[in-house]
Amino acid sequence: MSENLTHAALTENLNTKFVIRYGDADALELELTEISKPTVTRRQEFFSIIFRGPRDRFLPQGTYHMEHDKLGQFDLFLVPVEQDQNSYYYQAVFNRLYPSPPDDAARATEQN
Repeated sequence: MSENLTHAALTENLNTKFVIRYGDADALELELTEISKPTVTRRQEFFSIIFRGPRDRFLPQGTYHMEHDKLGQFDLFLVPVEQDQNSYYYQAVFNRLYPSPPDDAARATEQN
């Protein structure tokens, strides 16, 4: 996953278009419509984002190559989570582990 895909960077690009190219199909545009508040602990950060896509093209759960004007190219695992009369909605979940704090690393070494 690209290091550019931070909560702050995604928040700056809320309501912008992301492009997916897959198979022989034309490019598909998804709009970033929601970003959850991040949960941050000593060891990790996690949050989710929601994209809205057209109702006439459904993406099954899977990893897709995405492009964005500011964030570049990256692969992202998307899960369909909702639909309405006009759109399908897809969720991506981010869960980043932080390196162990020095105290934890020392304790782990002592226990081995």
